Amino acid sequence: MPAAIRAFFHEGTNTVSYLIHDPATREAAVLDPVLDWDNASGEARTHSAQAILDVAAADGLRVARILETHAHADHLSAAPWIKARTGARIGIGAQITEVQRIFRPVFDVEAEADDFDDLWADGARFALGALEVEVLHVPGHTPADIAYRIGDDVFVGDTLFMHDYGTARCDFPGGDCRALWRSIHRILALPDGTRLWMCHDYKAPGRDRFAWQSTVAEQKAHNPHLKLGEEGFVRFRQERDATLKAPALLLPSIQVNIRAGRFPEAERNGVRYLRLPVKGAVE
Repeated sequence: MPAAIRAFFHEGTNTVSYLIHDPATREAAVLDPVLDWDNASGEARTHSAQAILDVAAADGLRVARILETHAHADHLSAAPWIKARTGARIGIGAQITEVQRIFRPVFDVEAEADDFDDLWADGARFALGALEVEVLHVPGHTPADIAYRIGDDVFVGDTLFMHDYGTARCDFPGGDCRALWRSIHRILALPDGTRLWMCHDYKAPGRDRFAWQSTVAEQKAHNPHLKLGEEGFVRFRQERDATLKAPALLLPSIQVNIRAGRFPEAERNGVRYLRLPVKGAVE
């Protein structure tokens, strides 16, 4: 029996979170949950994460796992809030230690492997009820990106976008266009009917609705970036990525998400603070 999948689209960050469960045992996982964050006020809210838990409760599901595809740079993770309410374990790719190594000195924060409950290596397999989940290491967007395969369904994270849109940027520290090309083709080596579930959607030109489910066959046939060949793809990504602005929530997202979504401890005045690195002349 295939996994039951429910998508939750967060329009503020164009992110798709998923509630995935085994119909036989009702055991569930939440994938890439979003914290509602107002960058202007520094206020965090949880109505999007609560909506996922409300559906889980209504369907009689037990949330046992929280699965991150990578340390996101465009939204803050609601993983610890969900863990506190369900006891679910937080898992991410084992190469998160490399991402932590890169960004730990940038923000001068403590970030360690044991911030996460499970670090998934390439090829790892674990149970979700009676379902088997396989981990695919798909670096390129970041060194630590992974995809989760459950039967004929693959949650691709930030490797591919919809087949009418393209592929993910590779200009963050540790990103690699050529590695992304290889990762994408690892996914495209799966059977043509494999369903691919996106982490983001931005509406391709001419499409008036958000979408987040594609197939291997559709990606092969229609994705414009994949028609360029490896060298053309690398050149295209490098040139395009050089023109892209940093994500609006980059600075708060990275320093929180490399710690499994945890904010720093409160200071003596009871307030938690995030750091803002300052560059350039300040004298």
